Amino acid sequence: MAENLQYGAERTTVSDLGREMLAQGLTKGTGGNVSQLCADGETVAINPSGVPYEDVTPERVSLVTLDGEQVAGDLDASSETPMHTMILRRRDDIGGVVHTHSPYASTFASLGEPIPASHYLIAFAGDQVPVAGYEKPGSEELGELAAETMGTDYDACLLQNHGTLAVGETAEEAFEVSMMVEYCARIHYQAISVGDPVILPDEEVDRLRSVFESYGQH
Repeated sequence: MAENLQYGAERTTVSDLGREMLAQGLTKGTGGNVSQLCADGETVAINPSGVPYEDVTPERVSLVTLDGEQVAGDLDASSETPMHTMILRRRDDIGGVVHTHSPYASTFASLGEPIPASHYLIAFAGDQVPVAGYEKPGSEELGELAAETMGTDYDACLLQNHGTLAVGETAEEAFEVSMMVEYCARIHYQAISVGDPVILPDEEVDRLRSVFESYGQH
């Protein structure tokens, strides 16, 4: 039972969001990964490498330290563990990371073009979704580049010729950012296909980001 499992809540979150990522069309096959910082602030729950999301139960979710050392789980942790732990070490304001291969956002990643503020929901990520240059998947260098690109101003970035990365206070929030990035990418793709989209000014996006911080039920 998950409730009797070490960090069962966090491992359940990772397991559930992996299946939801597939269901929402944010990836194909076993691509992408989800991580959640555990309650101790030192351990990270992350999906195992190369396992179909339908088969990832909470018990099969790996636990690693913030330095990437695996401490629990019978299966090897995600190959992108170095990127997740790098981001979590750099940003003390986040506790969840979601990496997807969503098609519209990945299209702009392959073009090496950021997604601008042609839709107001871009504010979930920043005043745009910037592009981190290309580095080998699964490498420390990729994590370093993604961390530098996002800094503290952005909650998402595109990974050139690869996919997207999103962060949040929790993995659930990072997942929502991932969905907004893909939605904005689709809208922008459609807009530039038929005309010249109007881009919102930075000051309006900043205002929206402040609004979103207190949006919904708390």
